[in-house]
Amino acid sequence: MALKKKEIQTVSRKREHIDISLKHDVQFKKKTTGFEDVELEYLALPELDFKEIDTSTKFLGFNFSFPLFASSITGGHADVKKINEEIAKACSNAGIGMALGSIRAMLEDKKVADSYKVRKFLPKGFLAGNLGVSQLKDYSAQQIGKALDELQADALFIHLNAAQEALQKDGTPNFKNCIKQLYDFCEAFEKPVILKEVGNGISGTTAEMLKDVEFEALDVAGAGGTSWTAIDSLRGNKEIAETFWDFGTPTAVSLIQARMVFDSTPIIASGGIRSGLDVAKAITLGADLAGTAMPVLHAQHKGGVKGIEELFSKMQKEFRIGMFLTGAKKPEELKGRKYYLFGKTAEWVEQ
Repeated sequence: MALKKKEIQTVSRKREHIDISLKHDVQFKKKTTGFEDVELEYLALPELDFKEIDTSTKFLGFNFSFPLFASSITGGHADVKKINEEIAKACSNAGIGMALGSIRAMLEDKKVADSYKVRKFLPKGFLAGNLGVSQLKDYSAQQIGKALDELQADALFIHLNAAQEALQKDGTPNFKNCIKQLYDFCEAFEKPVILKEVGNGISGTTAEMLKDVEFEALDVAGAGGTSWTAIDSLRGNKEIAETFWDFGTPTAVSLIQARMVFDSTPIIASGGIRSGLDVAKAITLGADLAGTAMPVLHAQHKGGVKGIEELFSKMQKEFRIGMFLTGAKKPEELKGRKYYLFGKTAEWVEQ
């Protein structure tokens, strides 16, 4: 049976996203994550034996060798099957989790489901599916749950990506009644739900709007790293790419504002996480986990599984050193450590 036009668009878009990400510089140009304005207090006498530092943590009941996971990247096209498989292998070897790209393509066409099936390469680690909030209008909790069961995924990310949808040439920027739909979906869905942005950030106002929705975790996915408005502008709206290339709330600001709203809800910091020190800063600011995507994609492209493993190893070593220099024996001890805010990040938070 021939694919419908919408299904063809979704599948081809997945391949285009990868091609653009690898061939173009799609990082934010002027806006940064804000982590460069965050300074952790250095302890010249940390009173720790470096060998005794334990970087491991738990997130939603799953073990992580350190507080990092591979954020959603791709899926839905035969050409990206190898990418997901190699990321899953590296995550398994590194002892961290992974999130798949949007499973919309799989819901529209079962033939592409194989590109998401990586559980055999990540037999014990945390694995999450991913779907846009706009698609909650098209699919029931039961349909989405069945898809996650097929992938043997542990949780579902729902991305709130108004900016990206508005810039896509084939986007679906209908966000009317989304909060009610999120509320109803989370009530009906049996697996953990994690709400997230895709790189434009969760502002304090957005966080306030989500207070009554019963989700398990929030990924702020802030501005300053990869610009998905840039990627989708380059796919067909090049004339307005520059206007919204740097739009959004920086990751550090999003994290601080979200933590002001949610006292105990687990929070993930993603969006421009490029080092283990970034991870340490994120945990200090109130995150429970950090996520990274573009560095993983480039590491896979250049060096396959080994390249990704080298990236994770480097970030874990940097994280361990960051813990040592701030006197934290375990990741949770970073929370409450003294830090300083400077520059634009401090001004943004103050306002």
